[in-house]
Amino acid sequence: MTKWVYGFGGGSADGDASMKNLLGGKGANLAEMSSLGLPVPPGFTITTEVCTWYYANGETYPADLETQVQAALAQVEGVVGKTFGDAANPLLVSVRSGARASMPGMMDTVLNLGLNDQTVEGLAALSGDRRFAFDSYRRFITMYSNVVLGIGHDQFEEILDDHKDRLGVVIDTDLTAENWEKVVADYKALVEQELGKPFPQDPKDQLWGAVGAVFESWMNDRAKFYRRMHDIPESWGTAVNVQSMVFGNMGETSATGVAFTRNPSTGENKLYGEFLINAQGEDVVAGIRTPQSLTRAGREEMGETALSMEEAMPTVFSQFVDVTGRLEGHYRDMQDIEFTVEQGRLWMLQTRNGKRTAKSALKIAVDLAHEGVISHDEAVSRVEPAALDQLLHPTLDPNAARTVVAAGLPASPGAATGKVVFDADEAERLGQQGDAVILVREETSPEDIHGMHAARGIVTARGGMTSHAAVVARGMGRPCVSGAGEISINEKAGTFIARGRVFKAGEVITIDGGKGEVLDGAVAMIEPELTGDFQTLMAWADEVRRLKVRANAETPLDARTARGFGAEGIGLCRTEHMFFDDTRIAAVREMILADDEQGRRAALAKIAPFQKSDFVELFTIMSGLPVTVRLLDPPLHEFIPHSDADIDALAAGSGLDAEKLKRRARELHETNPMLGHRGCRLGVAYPEIYEMQVRAILEAALEVKAASGVAPIPEIMHPLVALGLEMKYLRDLTDRTAEAVFGEAGDRVEYLVGTMVELPRAALRAADLAEHAEFFSFGTNDLTQTTFGISRDDSGRFLQAYLDKGIFENDPFVRLDQNGVGDLIRIAEERGRTVKPGMKMGICGEHGGDPSSIAFCEEVGLDYVSCSPYRVPIARLAAAQAALSARSGVEREKDR
Repeated sequence: MTKWVYGFGGGSADGDASMKNLLGGKGANLAEMSSLGLPVPPGFTITTEVCTWYYANGETYPADLETQVQAALAQVEGVVGKTFGDAANPLLVSVRSGARASMPGMMDTVLNLGLNDQTVEGLAALSGDRRFAFDSYRRFITMYSNVVLGIGHDQFEEILDDHKDRLGVVIDTDLTAENWEKVVADYKALVEQELGKPFPQDPKDQLWGAVGAVFESWMNDRAKFYRRMHDIPESWGTAVNVQSMVFGNMGETSATGVAFTRNPSTGENKLYGEFLINAQGEDVVAGIRTPQSLTRAGREEMGETALSMEEAMPTVFSQFVDVTGRLEGHYRDMQDIEFTVEQGRLWMLQTRNGKRTAKSALKIAVDLAHEGVISHDEAVSRVEPAALDQLLHPTLDPNAARTVVAAGLPASPGAATGKVVFDADEAERLGQQGDAVILVREETSPEDIHGMHAARGIVTARGGMTSHAAVVARGMGRPCVSGAGEISINEKAGTFIARGRVFKAGEVITIDGGKGEVLDGAVAMIEPELTGDFQTLMAWADEVRRLKVRANAETPLDARTARGFGAEGIGLCRTEHMFFDDTRIAAVREMILADDEQGRRAALAKIAPFQKSDFVELFTIMSGLPVTVRLLDPPLHEFIPHSDADIDALAAGSGLDAEKLKRRARELHETNPMLGHRGCRLGVAYPEIYEMQVRAILEAALEVKAASGVAPIPEIMHPLVALGLEMKYLRDLTDRTAEAVFGEAGDRVEYLVGTMVELPRAALRAADLAEHAEFFSFGTNDLTQTTFGISRDDSGRFLQAYLDKGIFENDPFVRLDQNGVGDLIRIAEERGRTVKPGMKMGICGEHGGDPSSIAFCEEVGLDYVSCSPYRVPIARLAAAQAALSARSGVEREKDR
């Protein structure tokens, strides 16, 4: 028979902390605390497997669950000496969720369950406090009605406020027993009015209603959103914890509170938290009453006058400090603890590894290692790589006032303040004058790159987490809010409207890229500090990781930023980004308009010096580290405006022939340009383009070698190759050009020739490509697009529906699809290295900064990952954690 229910309390438990997957985090820790002999109110846990059963079987329960629950309830009754549903001596319970991953506030809780019109009288008699009993009953009616019956919490608050106004009372604790009885009567009348039937009086019906509500809350909108944010699989489910009640609202010797064994914001090794006398748990977080500090030092630091727990309850506080020390020592990590004091007796309701800021996580991990509690490797494993985003970008001061005027997607973290601009050219012009600007667009395109670079931050009304704006902003380290659909932009008028407010060009706004919010006015910032604990932990991470970490960069600023964050080379330099500067794009357009090869070569000769100077800067900054340069990739039509009006304006400003531009734009138009004349197909059709780029790369390398004595290591990458013969043609072109350059210079540098694997055929026929290539760089953005047949720029229209329905567990453009796309990478790795053992391979798509995708790269045996400069530390830490995980996996295999 399957065991669905596990008991705890009374100094023993059926489970322990190792059973988190089955009992959930809360249930496993309650069992562990019980086994440690700590004062835990007895109860039982209904396992996560029941939640899985519930949703797999039409929201029903296993046949034997009710019998097991009755047996567990009887065991609790035996420990506490009370009976569930007994009018004279009632056992009351709480019903709480408990997933294996902490999801604070996302799911539902019911307290004081078991109260009805008879048991409330028994509770009053037993406690000798009628006021307490009816206060508990009104709390239960409110919570149960909201969580289980679906009646809005605010309706009960209105009734309570009416009573308090009538009585001239401000705080709940001033209401008498008689007052609470009248409130309860009104609450029950509201329920009957809303449902057409009385409030449930049978405690067993109440219990199963609450259990069902907790399971249902696993699929509520906020829980789904939280799971998506924190990558918690829907399949995990939640456990349900039923626990005998202890009461913090039994007078001045009772209290409830929340504590952290270290400060969750700063990591400081001091007890941190709040409590309330004569209250229940929700009072501490609801904001109805102002909580008090736990410690005297905390009270003094906050300038509070109300006594701390240390001062008001010194004996219980001393016991509590002892328990918190034992818990941190036992779990070897900072703990988040919930507790209740019932008439002078301490009870522990929960402990879990506490949520913390990135700054705090670093400090706690490093401090625990220095204290000898954990090893350096454990410290590296303790910090969530994605959390480092909080440290790598300017952030808003959490204490600053903020007025949100629009919300979108948190596309690129960090914060920025600046004047609103709607045009990339204007952003660049103002930026060159030293003005801070925020570029606000319907969506961005490659032609906006200069304005995006000049802006402090970017807002788009359309687009998703992997839209052009999002991807480029992350690469630049610019905060970005994308998909802010509530913004209505009138570029011609120079305004946008949001939530009824009109913002004009030049007005100041602030954006919070970490939360996806647009704020009114300037908001105070906090700049990142990457010293101390950050440097210590990253040094420990670098000692254990195998994967190299490079950056995607093509500007000197990006390259310097990447080096500062510890990048070990450039894994993707997108040369087309170098073409959009005003001084260069005219020559590019001249090349596109040329009628023959001679005309194209003449135009390319104007571009070549710029290309060369760019590469000289990059090679100099990278100082002998590898630099992978991707030759021209996008279709040529991206360099020409699309509308007749824009073309006429361009012609008037540049002297180019408008009709010829329009004709060429029509000729270059493609129905599906992503799959059209782009990538290496440009190099095959117009080899002079790639010849110019190869020459610029190698001439720059020779110049840097001569100037510094350090020879750069250029890796020349041909994009979108699908055929072995394509690769051979491009390899021959590269080598032929290289020999010409070396002959002219009388010197040589080493260089590699490879390809970006971004098509399924390239992966499947990797052996053909490896005959002529020396490295593979997996372009996982396009490989995902071509594998799924989904455009990442258009996927926002339907992808959310797939995520909501559980068809996609994650956005495949954010987290690598390890089954489909991953299989193609595995195949390419195996077949490529069969031809060339030890062939260098890495990934350079957006997935290069995603921790789970980095773990996949470690598993497959790739050599490096490349990501946006601001994600380099994240990749370094994730690569270290992947190496440690792989090592522990090998050790587990040996133990078998």
